[in-house]
Amino acid sequence: METLLEMRGLRTYFFTGAGVVRAVDDISYDVRQGETVALVGESGCGKTVSALSVMRLIAGPAGRIVAGEIVFKGRDLLALDDEAMRRIRGREVAMIFQEPMTSLNPVLSIGLQLTETLEIHLALSPEEARHRAEELLALVGISDPARRLAQYPHQFSGGMRQRIMIAIALSCNPSLILADEPTTALDVTIQAQILELMKDLSRRLGVAMLIITHNLGVVARYADRVNVMYAGKIIERGTAREIYANPPPSLYPRAPALGAASGRAPQVQAQPDRRPAARPGAPAARVRFRPALPVCH
Repeated sequence: METLLEMRGLRTYFFTGAGVVRAVDDISYDVRQGETVALVGESGCGKTVSALSVMRLIAGPAGRIVAGEIVFKGRDLLALDDEAMRRIRGREVAMIFQEPMTSLNPVLSIGLQLTETLEIHLALSPEEARHRAEELLALVGISDPARRLAQYPHQFSGGMRQRIMIAIALSCNPSLILADEPTTALDVTIQAQILELMKDLSRRLGVAMLIITHNLGVVARYADRVNVMYAGKIIERGTAREIYANPPPSLYPRAPALGAASGRAPQVQAQPDRRPAARPGAPAARVRFRPALPVCH
């Protein structure tokens, strides 16, 4: 398969009064056409910052991309001017942000938020954009789309808002979608529906996807390849089967804790209460139960 996105030696730092935060520190990976790649790691390891770097949405002046290349379809995105990047952002590379409850504008109707992108990037007329918006809502499983376009985000459930975010991401037929923990705010049953929807759309439309998550259960079911991040670096890469079979404990000290984030209950071990021995006739020492490993969230 043709390589769609290639990241080479990316470094994104934040310059603060307390010092330099190396959020992304020399990472390299690629995404091929039509495949699903997972970027997995604990919270704060740099996953989201790497995706925002691709979109060139790092908040300045504190945040800066200080080195590296982000090559998309043969063009280095870091070398483009702002106008050229705006033409790519949303049109060729789209992003599903982490929190559906706050990613949609609460004072604009769903129809306006969908049609605006279509009118700007595809130069559709208002009537054509509205018709396309209805098709997109139907595509992601929202019934009665003509009526729904006039409604506002607060009139939708969390799962339906996430479906709308997916519809907006798909609206201009992008080649690549960056999905930043797309199910983090949803309950388990809705999570499964959203992930199955994304996988089905990726397969049918040929869209490449980069899924950012800390849930190895999601990785095992949906990802073709996996990149494991820790402390701003990629320390392991391979298929989901390889990552599960050969975790990198020597490089990644919290790999077991990451595994716990897949949804499995942490192992529990009994530890006696370490207090002085009880007096004769006193009740037996209580037993405390503590998780064997911290759970990564």
